[in-house]
Amino acid sequence: MTEIRAEVDGRTLRISNLDKVMYPATGTTKGEVLNYYAQVAPVLLPHLADRAVTRIRWPHGVQGNSFFEKNAPAGAPSWLRTAKVPTTGSRGSSRNGDELVFPVVDGLAALTYLVNLASLELHVHQWTVTRTGRPRNPDRLVIDLDPGEPAGLAECCEIALLVREKLAERDLEALPVTSGSKGLHLYAALPGDLDPEGTTGLAKEIGEELQAEQPKLVTAVMTKSRRSGKVFLDWSQNAGSKTTISPYSLRGKEKPYVATPRTWEEIEAGAGDPLGVEQCRFEEVLERVSELGDLFSTQ
Repeated sequence: MTEIRAEVDGRTLRISNLDKVMYPATGTTKGEVLNYYAQVAPVLLPHLADRAVTRIRWPHGVQGNSFFEKNAPAGAPSWLRTAKVPTTGSRGSSRNGDELVFPVVDGLAALTYLVNLASLELHVHQWTVTRTGRPRNPDRLVIDLDPGEPAGLAECCEIALLVREKLAERDLEALPVTSGSKGLHLYAALPGDLDPEGTTGLAKEIGEELQAEQPKLVTAVMTKSRRSGKVFLDWSQNAGSKTTISPYSLRGKEKPYVATPRTWEEIEAGAGDPLGVEQCRFEEVLERVSELGDLFSTQ
């Protein structure tokens, strides 16, 4: 195993296997993955700040097996910030009484450390934690638009415009993110007056309203058999125990796609047009960031 030592934000890190191919379809190496995360860090880190981070790791690249990891890795450096989150109630795992020790990514060194462990995907909750690790109320709402074949991203864009209207009726501004997988995520900032249950209820209310208004296009029902040809409005990711892929995170797909913030002009162009908008690969995302910055902070 090849290994180098690197200084990152004043921390000495052991970086291994830079030449390992993580995405065989494109030949993308671990070194390129680390380089992407280092370059995108200025816009990624604000989305991770003060959030417990769940990782999906692919030790042998996306052609191999993967696994979820919530707790901080065994042997993590002492400087890695962590948050002890009790699982009683709606936070964390399903076993009440447990306590999870999540890593909190507060800088480039922590990000590099986790990515070096083949953490291609970074998932976060809609709530943040205090310095002592106590969860706050969610500061944002998310609705995941998940298409059931033959529906695709074009249909998600069409429904996203309707969700934007529903959120605007509640004085909430929607921000779109193509998920890097099949669909689209819509975020809206919250003032923090709702707990996870209340946030979930609000998202479900919007989903059920659109299902009633557009029954041929939309479903808010979890049952997969009900999704064929429709866009499933997944409201459940607002629950305290659920996570969503972070904006600017890579995905563990065949190719290195990224959860990418988009403009509403792009979503409007993609509505009903299968070629109007596509998922972005990491090279495109770096170009977008260079040109547009973080769309979350500029819209």
